[in-house]
Amino acid sequence: MEVEVDEKDLKAAGAVPLTDGRCGLLIHGWEIESRKRAILNTSTVQEWEQKLETTHLPEMVFGESCLVLKHVKSGTKIHFNAFDALGGWKQEGLPPVEVPAAAKWKFRSKPFEQVILDYDYTFTTPYCGSETIEIDVEKHGSGKILEANSNLHWEDCEEKIDVVALASKEPILFYDEVVLYEDELADNGVSLLTVKVRVMPSGWFLLLRFWISFAGSNKLIAWLRVDGVLMRLRDTRMHCAFGGSGNPIILRESCWREATFQALSAKAYPIDSAAYGDPSIISQRLPVIMHRTQKLKVSGNL
Repeated sequence: MEVEVDEKDLKAAGAVPLTDGRCGLLIHGWEIESRKRAILNTSTVQEWEQKLETTHLPEMVFGESCLVLKHVKSGTKIHFNAFDALGGWKQEGLPPVEVPAAAKWKFRSKPFEQVILDYDYTFTTPYCGSETIEIDVEKHGSGKILEANSNLHWEDCEEKIDVVALASKEPILFYDEVVLYEDELADNGVSLLTVKVRVMPSGWFLLLRFWISFAGSNKLIAWLRVDGVLMRLRDTRMHCAFGGSGNPIILRESCWREATFQALSAKAYPIDSAAYGDPSIISQRLPVIMHRTQKLKVSGNL
């Protein structure tokens, strides 16, 4: 999705593009930036494996890619990156999905050794974003910006993101999608973690999505029907409206969905492969196993 931004729309919304070659903009006190870089090289992969205490990473890890949303006045920074997401995967430690062909999948690195799949090779993660507080100490003469890990106070709430209002026709001032990691499950499907952001005059909205689906040589349904493969979708949505009095409020909705193909088939859903190739299509067919809505009141001055 490419978005052509009208300079008049930017000016009318009080938005300014970021400088120094950065991709993003500054609007209503928020600095929103996306960075898309190449996949990790071999040496960095080894460093990550040591830090994460694992010998397994997705085929494609975009370790330097990220999405950053920083509230300049308070220093509150919400960001999305592959390392923290994989840290969540390692910590959750789900059992591997049982698929007979999977025993052959991880022969890539050592094709003549038998591989026992005793880990979650789909790289499912509970990750819903990272949080830090940036403190600008330039005024104290050091000229540095310090980052401190911080668990921001998210409160459970009954409020929900107004998706109807977000669907209204409004100029898009900035849009981007950042892939954090991807694995093609040895050509039997896809495991994908991405984050998308959209900035409008009324506010910003993002979707962090983890999605796995299994195929198999263009015989998606054969794999699913015979093997009962699990389909899994984990979405985190965040929305912050501009304007109003007081400090900004961010709403965050996390929704996890999953089901076996047998369960979907029992509900008489279509069995053609196209019906299961797009997470936006299947999302309404998968039952919800977890849903949580929270809000964050961004603090004032540092």
